[in-house]
Amino acid sequence: MKRLRFVHAADLHVDSPFKGMSALPERVRERIRESTFGALKELVTLAIEEKADFVLISGDVYDLSDRSLRAQIRFQRAMEQLAARGIPAYIIHGNHDPQDGRAAKLVWPAAVHFFACDRVETVDVEKPDLGVIAQVHGISYRTSSVTDNLAHQFKAGNPNVYQIGLLHTNVDGDPGHDNYAPCTKQELIASGMHYWALGHVHTRQVLNEQSPTIVYPGNIQGRSIRETGARGCYVVDVHEDGRAELTFHALDRVRWFHEKVSVAGLQTEQELKDRLGEHIERIREEADGRDAVVRFVLEGRGMVHALLRKGRALDELTAEFREDEAERSRFVWIESIEDRTGSEIDLEALQQEKSFLGDLLRLSHALREDDAALAEFAREALAALQSLPQAAGAPAAADPERLRQWLRAAEELAADLLAADGGWHG
Repeated sequence: MKRLRFVHAADLHVDSPFKGMSALPERVRERIRESTFGALKELVTLAIEEKADFVLISGDVYDLSDRSLRAQIRFQRAMEQLAARGIPAYIIHGNHDPQDGRAAKLVWPAAVHFFACDRVETVDVEKPDLGVIAQVHGISYRTSSVTDNLAHQFKAGNPNVYQIGLLHTNVDGDPGHDNYAPCTKQELIASGMHYWALGHVHTRQVLNEQSPTIVYPGNIQGRSIRETGARGCYVVDVHEDGRAELTFHALDRVRWFHEKVSVAGLQTEQELKDRLGEHIERIREEADGRDAVVRFVLEGRGMVHALLRKGRALDELTAEFREDEAERSRFVWIESIEDRTGSEIDLEALQQEKSFLGDLLRLSHALREDDAALAEFAREALAALQSLPQAAGAPAAADPERLRQWLRAAEELAADLLAADGGWHG
């Protein structure tokens, strides 16, 4: 088998609208909006610097089936830059950019191959003086919802040539993603491929290290607080024995963070401000020259809890940090600050009391330990909200973790109101 090097990327979501960002200052909003284009530029630069033999893109180049002309032209320009350096690109369409979506009539370099949607195509990758160094097999989505198992259609070619499968899929039914083109890991292992270049799941994962190597590179740019940490692609070096060596490279221009901040020991607003400032500076360092967006979650018990429950202290503190960060060359923007703090009371001791508050805390504890009971309780307790127009995201249908958060917040509120005298004793 011949040595080769390729770049495996997926889920570019070029020109993502970043919903919910309309109220940001123009400079911050524009930097976030441009981040997907910046990550694409980094991808091209990486492929050229690493002297990649080719680039694989495993679906969802664009964010919408009715893709913007701007996104298509930017992607065309990126592919032209690769072609000019003799680096071909092999691309499939996924659920966000299916082939039946609106596409401009653009001229693409001969070195760019978009795989068909009606069958698995096989393309030989050839290098001067080396001949065929790999065979790439791929299939695109025809529509935005493909529920067939496309993995069954893949057939390996010459076993002495490196075999790559390019597929946008949900392996083993990852619950965090729509179950499009579902397949199993065992089906991929039995396929005869040497490398599966997957897309669709945005979290970087190596499902199988060798024989075959099965990889989700994740998306190249985080787009929300649910997509924290470094985002990028893999450079894959294939050795003569067929062993694949993976090296992750970050491409993101804006990095997302979810930070827990303890208020233990804090007594004043100044102390809270200083602690948040320390976290912001640490995030700035970890972002490594990138812009950053963070959600802070305040937790723990302390005197500052009472201050946070009065007036608009938290909103005003957030606004002050934002005003300062908006002027920086590299910002750390606070997306939000969630208050999950508690007053300096001993909930465990209160839970043992024979009182109304004790009964309430025991019930809450039992519900937190039983997802089914918690879901039923939520349906009954939140039923009235379901009749409201555009009810808040169908609250009774929220996931168990979100319901536990709400329940814990209710605990703290009840304890604040009733703990002074222990509540009503029956």
